[in-house]
Amino acid sequence: MSSGSSIPAAGPSSTTSGAHPPRVLIITDQTSLARALEQHVSIIFPDAECRIHAPLHSGRLHRAFIASGYDAVLLDDKAERGLGSEWLESLLNRAHFPPVVYIAPSDNPARATQVLKLGAIECIARERIDNRKLANALLEGVSRRRHESALLRTSTHVEEQARFGPITILGHRFVQELAVGGTSLVYLAESERAGEMVVLKVLRDDTGKDDSLHFSRFLQEYELISKIRHPNVVRILDLGIADDHAYIAMEYFPRGDLRSHIAKGMRSTDAVKALIDMASALEVVHTIGVLHRDLKPGNVMVRSDGSLALIDFGLAKHCAVEVDITAAGQIFGTPYYMSPEQGHGQKLDERSDLYSLGVIFYEMLTGKKPFLAANPMAVIYQHANAPRPRLEAELSRYQPVLNRLLAQSAVERFASANELLVDLHALNEAHA
Repeated sequence: MSSGSSIPAAGPSSTTSGAHPPRVLIITDQTSLARALEQHVSIIFPDAECRIHAPLHSGRLHRAFIASGYDAVLLDDKAERGLGSEWLESLLNRAHFPPVVYIAPSDNPARATQVLKLGAIECIARERIDNRKLANALLEGVSRRRHESALLRTSTHVEEQARFGPITILGHRFVQELAVGGTSLVYLAESERAGEMVVLKVLRDDTGKDDSLHFSRFLQEYELISKIRHPNVVRILDLGIADDHAYIAMEYFPRGDLRSHIAKGMRSTDAVKALIDMASALEVVHTIGVLHRDLKPGNVMVRSDGSLALIDFGLAKHCAVEVDITAAGQIFGTPYYMSPEQGHGQKLDERSDLYSLGVIFYEMLTGKKPFLAANPMAVIYQHANAPRPRLEAELSRYQPVLNRLLAQSAVERFASANELLVDLHALNEAHA
């Protein structure tokens, strides 16, 4: 990408003086264009933050997303295989959406006319980005956005949209309630600071005499996960206290959890890939001394690109913690996925999580749970005493891995997630 005429960078006294640095959302599937646009933005606003959204990789933006954390948007005409104008129309129909600069082919003047009519503040030729033209558009757009945002903040509008049940969490916009659990409320929200849709988990204040225990578990969930940076572990974006309630803002997964994918039926190769993702997450989680203790399809989320991430570490336990926050011998977790030792309240180690992976693996391969019974205690009994499940002939190559994962004795299982990964990669190579 070659640049047009150069202009001086906007200094600290320009549009953004006294405010946070400009934030620009770049929507394109072309890495080279994204990097070129980032470079141009940095010339105009040296302290600007750019975020890139690639539709073909990350999917469409949630229909409730209004880019509240951004000052301007740069939209590529070729986004999602040439659907840029459709994107523009959709985005500008959203209330309070920031100004959009459209990046279009120079040989299509009709497109420029069209997008300006739709509401883009400028149309820039993608083959030769004109620095001055882009700068003028962004300076005007950011200034307009800041003015509109200031007016909104003087009204009750922002605070009304920041209500989540009984509390107000400023910087977040309520979209919908997702779930009400025994100890927490879960909402879908848009985070201004994160610049994306998030899941807000808010600790309930009506949990009775065990308030301090629930609060400890809630904070532990954040503290454990926030230290982990891994593509197969949920990202924690924020932790705070609002109106005497604790909350966690975490990554939102538009494709839901693994349960729906199992219900639709999974190819064995996809099941192995999913198992590798989960084992990779456990490898890093276990390395820092953390046990998940509640692995199940509902706690395995699917990203837009198909990769998996573990969530809900509310029952997780750090092996080095001297005082366990659960009572001795108390059972937590989901019986269908519990190891024999967990079901009987015995001491756990990494191999218990690996057993849970074995249950999930069997369910991904067959669409069925390995052990079913009329009540939870009967399921727990089967985990410890029933014969291990057998796979159909066409899946028999996975039986050795499944046998080790579901061994009744922890000693007979894989010693670690790393050991499991070695076997899985070897299995993939043997059947490539």
